[in-house]
Amino acid sequence: MAQLRQDYEQFAQREAEVVVIGPEDRKAFADYWQKEQLPFIGLPDPDHTVANRYGQEIKLLKFGRMPALVVVDKEGDVRFRYYGNSMQDIVPNRVLLDLLDRLNRGEGETG
Repeated sequence: MAQLRQDYEQFAQREAEVVVIGPEDRKAFADYWQKEQLPFIGLPDPDHTVANRYGQEIKLLKFGRMPALVVVDKEGDVRFRYYGNSMQDIVPNRVLLDLLDRLNRGEGETG
């Protein structure tokens, strides 16, 4: 989440909203958001409803849910998906910002 915080203004400039979904309950999530003063939306998902809907994988030998990234356009269509293989397997912000630039020009990924 540190990299998202670092470049949050660049996401906002591209009219993108960052939403982080996590398995913690509402109180734990709210406490963490307040402590870290994160500028984007945090959605607690303790029942894994959203995570399951978007196909986030669980790998018990790698400490649980793997990173997943989904870009949804303004019409609600999934335009990009990435599922990490380890907790460190996270799409760099530069890749996401380039993708948002392409989407805003009417180009880019689908699915």
